[in-house]
Formats: sequence, structure tokens, C-alpha cells
Amino acid sequence: MSKTEMRSRAGEDVSPVRDMKTALAGFVSDFKDFQNDIDAKFNKQEERLTMLDRKTMTASRAPLATAAEETAPHEKAFNAYLRSGDDDGLRGLELDGKGMSTAVAGDGGYLVDPATSETIQSVLKSTASVRSIANVVNVEATSFDVLVDHGQMGSGWATEAGAIAESETPQIDRITIPLHELSALPKASQRLLDDSAFDIEGWLAGRIADKFARAEAAAFVNGDGVDKPTGFLSHPVVDDASWDWGALGAVASGADGDFDSADAVIDLVYALGAEYRANASFVMNSKTAGAVRKLKDGDGRFLWSDGLAAGEPARLLGYPVVIAEDMPDIASDSTAIAFGDFASGYTIAERPDLRVLRDPFSAKPHVLFYATKRVGGDVSDFAAIKLLKFSVS
Repeated sequence: MSKTEMRSRAGEDVSPVRDMKTALAGFVSDFKDFQNDIDAKFNKQEERLTMLDRKTMTASRAPLATAAEETAPHEKAFNAYLRSGDDDGLRGLELDGKGMSTAVAGDGGYLVDPATSETIQSVLKSTASVRSIANVVNVEATSFDVLVDHGQMGSGWATEAGAIAESETPQIDRITIPLHELSALPKASQRLLDDSAFDIEGWLAGRIADKFARAEAAAFVNGDGVDKPTGFLSHPVVDDASWDWGALGAVASGADGDFDSADAVIDLVYALGAEYRANASFVMNSKTAGAVRKLKDGDGRFLWSDGLAAGEPARLLGYPVVIAEDMPDIASDSTAIAFGDFASGYTIAERPDLRVLRDPFSAKPHVLFYATKRVGGDVSDFAAIKLLKFSVS
């Protein structure tokens, strides 16, 4: 067949093989364009991630120990605020002292030595308080009112056809517990905050909280109510036989400044009403507890028994004992032991937050830390607390 005959005539269909080759070439071209487009997008995304990673990298201070520990976000934010005044981290969270400087070793100079211990060992003092057994309420106002119904409603027996006489109605009293401000204002130099080799701001915050706990514990027992809570021992004390509302009833120990016998403690327990005894506790200091531990009943058995489990308080005649060091010692006419249902008898009202204000301007180059807390307390039921008075009568 001649070459002319092999050519396709005008108007005839193209060969199927040639048509397939043309389609395949177009597909390969489109796939290469798609692949190039994907590669370009991946490269662009990788460049953006690299730029974002570089922007988020911040220069960090070299660790003071062999291994740096991660801290919680609120600790980092509080640390930044105390050291530099930067409060950006705090915005997203819910949440009497001597001046300190590096010039005087005792006032902070010891703290900048890199070989110093990472913590400060403080002298431990008891912070036990009637708070653990009292009624504690959180308020947002300047005072808290307790409504007390200490009157009796009259009643009487009635017959089927007899007339019913009007009975007495109960009387309601209101006890107002104002909130008072507890404050502290320690200061430290900015250089000390920058160069100290341990968490000095955490130490200061811990010392402030510990001081506040001891101050309020003392006020709940002996506070006079002037710019501080009213302690339960600040109210008048009368003989329990002539007790009336507004005073605390007392039982005599039978000896001046001492125990006549263990019967005085038993008399104290049963001077309290039966409705209060179920939730009652003893309150005394350590020195008094040492004397009470020696008391025995008529059969030679100790009245005191230690807790059977870890963390369980000691018991006296079956009732728990709270050791509050602010209670008075045993002395002539002292009321060294209290017994009662403090959840009913004493109310503590407080705002739940402790505020710390950093002031780097008022005492330059020092930084002041103004810490405040608002708390109040008073007796809310005078029938719920009884005292043991160390006197003959």
C-alpha cells in the first residue's frame, strides 16, 4: 500500500491509540500542576510555622539548680507581678515588718548568695484556732447579721370544748458582726527580688498568711471588738446558776487556781444543754492540757484519751480537744477551759480573698507589699458555750 493510502482521509475518525496518548499526556500535565501547587502550599505553611515558632521563643533566665521545674500558670503570673510589677499574666486568671535590702546581711543580704538554701526555715508557731470548730461564713458586705431566737413559745393543754388562751410568742434578737481589716506592709528592694536565689516572694506571702492566721486566732479568743473581732472570752462571765443571755456561764473548779478534783470537768460537761453536747468540744492551751491529762476518775482511769487514728484529736470524756495557745493558763479566777458547741456558739464572717498589692513607687528603690484581709467574729449563741473558772466558787 502506498504512503498516500496510509494517510487518513479527510473527514475520517482519528486512530483510538492516538486519542488515548493525547488524553494521557493531558492528565500527566494536570497532575504535575496539582503536585507543584501542593508543594508550594506546604512550603508556605512550613515558613509560617517557623516564623511563629521564632516569635514565641522568649529568652529565659538560666536555671538556679541542675534541673528547672515547671510551675503552675498562676504561680508564674504571681511571680512576675511581685518581681517586676507585670500584671498581664494575672488579668487572665481567676483567682509589721522591717525593710529588706542587700546592704545589711540580716535584712536580705544573705539571700543573694547562690549557695544559699532554696528555702527559709521559719520558727514554727501554733496557728490552731477556734476557726476549725466555729461557724465560718463568707460575705461580700461590711457586716454579717445573725438572727437568734432564744425565747420560748408558750403552749398549753386544751380540752375539746374549752377556750384556748393566747400563748407567748418567741422573741428574735439580731447580732451584728462587723468585718475588720487585717493588714501587713513588708518591703524588699528591687535588687533583692531580681537577684535572690530562691522564691522570696513565696516566702513573704507564706509569712504574711501565717501572721494573719495567728492574729485572727488570738482575736477569736480575746479580741475586744475594737478594730478586731470580738473574742468569746471578752464577754461577761457569770456563775452558771444565775446565767442569762448576753453572758457566758461558768462552773467553779472548787480550788483557787487549781483543780479540786476531776469532778469539775464532769460538772462543766453537764452544765451545757443536751442539745449542744452532741457537737461540743473542749478548748484549752497546751499548758492546761498537760494538767488535764493527769486527771483520773474515782476508779483511777484517766479522763484523757489520745486519738486512735492519725489526725484525730485527743478526747476528754469522749469529746474532742482543740489546743488553742491563746487560751489563758490555769491561774486564780482564770477561765482556762471552754466547752461548747462552737458551730452554734461562735460565728466567723470573712471575705474569702486575701489581697496583695505591689507598690514599687512609695518607697523607691524598695517595693512594698500591702496585704489585707477582712474578717470578723463574735458569739452568736451565749447558751452554747460554758467555761471552767479556777476558783473556789
